[in-house]
Amino acid sequence: MAKVLIAGCGYVGSALGAALVADGDVVFGLRRRVVSLPAGVQPIEADLAVAKTLRDLPPRLDFVVYAASPGGSDDALYRTAYVEGVGRLLDALAAQGQNPKRIFLLSSTSVYGQDRGDWVDETSPTQPLDFRGKRILEAEGLLGASGQATTIVRLGGIYGPQRISMIERVRSGRAIVARGGPRYTNRIHRDDCAGALRHLMRLPAPEGVYLGVDCEPADDAAVLRWLAGAIGAPEPRVDAASGGRTRANKRCRNDRLLASGYSFRYPTFREGYSALLTKLR
Repeated sequence: MAKVLIAGCGYVGSALGAALVADGDVVFGLRRRVVSLPAGVQPIEADLAVAKTLRDLPPRLDFVVYAASPGGSDDALYRTAYVEGVGRLLDALAAQGQNPKRIFLLSSTSVYGQDRGDWVDETSPTQPLDFRGKRILEAEGLLGASGQATTIVRLGGIYGPQRISMIERVRSGRAIVARGGPRYTNRIHRDDCAGALRHLMRLPAPEGVYLGVDCEPADDAAVLRWLAGAIGAPEPRVDAASGGRTRANKRCRNDRLLASGYSFRYPTFREGYSALLTKLR
């Protein structure tokens, strides 16, 4: 039985917390406002950006999972969520003399700037294209310099229950694909995010960095067209402009995660979106 703090217990953190509670672990979920947490997750109302709210963390923690999200898309929010939040949590742990077995950071594949369809793994250079990746990479650096045992999980785009905007764009006819391509994207189902973290926590000596993506990087146009076929919607229209598409264009390998023994519940977008569509029906 482990004692686990999930700092930023939101979309992924709540799924992880529920799985750990089912395993018999003691789980604490830290949020600014504790409105709803899975059964058995003990609430801590605190703000990762406000040091005084972190003075009384649960003692003798075995694991800490940093799963905070910025709550918006500007540099200040990313700095607060990742750079300041990670720094203050590390300070709080140090002030309380806590040395967990391991701290896990939910990072992002946005720390990679490759944009020509390159294959990327944990050893690839990290040269973010924008402030999002830069701030998250700063948070990784803070953890690396902390002296704590850490594992960074760089997640692709997270989808799953309640995150069905792509389905709705296709269903409503608002989905657009750009001429040319392919433009590779990487994703992971929320349940595999939680499953991979749970798996890594059980390993005696996990690696320092993992890519948390499913087994098939996919052209986003191919994903949209597959969804159109699956729900019986018209194919997305083609636009000569790049119309809102991400600048990222890379193919992330999950070989290290697979080699660690993790088995994906949803190995590609097809299985993941098929499960979502079944529930929606």
